[in-house]
Amino acid sequence: MPRTALYSRSRHSPGRKLAEPAADAASSTDAGTVAGADDAGMQAHPSNAAAIAGSVVISQRQMRMLWAAFLLLAALLVASAWQRQQAPARKITQEDIDAAVLRTLESTVPPSAAARAVETIAPSVVRVVGYNRSKNGKDEVERGVGTGVVIVDKGIILTNLHVVSGADRIAITFHDGLETTASVTGAQPENDLAVLRAHKVPDDLQAAALRSTQNLRPGDHVVAVGFPFGIGPSASAGVVSGLQREFTSPEGKRQISNLIQFDAAANPGNSGGPLVTLDGEVVGIVTAILNPTPARTFIGIGFAVPIENAASAVGMSPF
Repeated sequence: MPRTALYSRSRHSPGRKLAEPAADAASSTDAGTVAGADDAGMQAHPSNAAAIAGSVVISQRQMRMLWAAFLLLAALLVASAWQRQQAPARKITQEDIDAAVLRTLESTVPPSAAARAVETIAPSVVRVVGYNRSKNGKDEVERGVGTGVVIVDKGIILTNLHVVSGADRIAITFHDGLETTASVTGAQPENDLAVLRAHKVPDDLQAAALRSTQNLRPGDHVVAVGFPFGIGPSASAGVVSGLQREFTSPEGKRQISNLIQFDAAANPGNSGGPLVTLDGEVVGIVTAILNPTPARTFIGIGFAVPIENAASAVGMSPF
């Protein structure tokens, strides 16, 4: 049996060098064939390169369209916001005002007319107390409590003469709590009126507004403000029940005429206080109550000196 030929791993002998170029040539031919085939493939299918390039161009065009749409949307939003800012506010109609007033009235309970009158006059009402020295000359004894009303903001006060007559010292307490003393600077006995001047006054003291009684009529609403039995300031409401009335004191020592008769409750301590309209304007100074018994309490009829007479006691005519 013939033996299989063995090939040496050593370098070829010179005799075999002639065969290697052929192999090399074959190799180069194969490589050229492969390269040529690749080139030929590319040349044979030119649409492949065009398709790739075309896909890139379409993507860029779509991006440009998207950006254009985004910018258009942004511009529309800005224009819409600007138009809302420039749009004029809706004009308020009378129906809107009426509806707002109605809602306020339904949700808020307004104060009564009498309460508003008291609120107006209260800063001008003062408590008046007269004191006498005791028999030993060291202590003071309270002789009576009354009311006064400020008619000039410098501390000029109207009250009843019987409240301060014979007092050794007169003490005044203002609406804000300031306490001071006062002196009698004028009197009108025929109308039971006295004029006081406070020795100190609050910085924001308010004088009462005065109103003529010329148009006052029976049935008009009035409010009496004062310190009945020293309690107060207290308020009572009623109406004018008569005009040009006369009153004689229980002792029969003094008769006063041309008085306003009213039915708002008044008691000892109300003397000298203001009788005011529902506007809070003073039309009279409370001076007496009618009670035929020794009780000295209110039974339905009170009297006030018209403010015209009271103003003349100060030497002023406000009307």
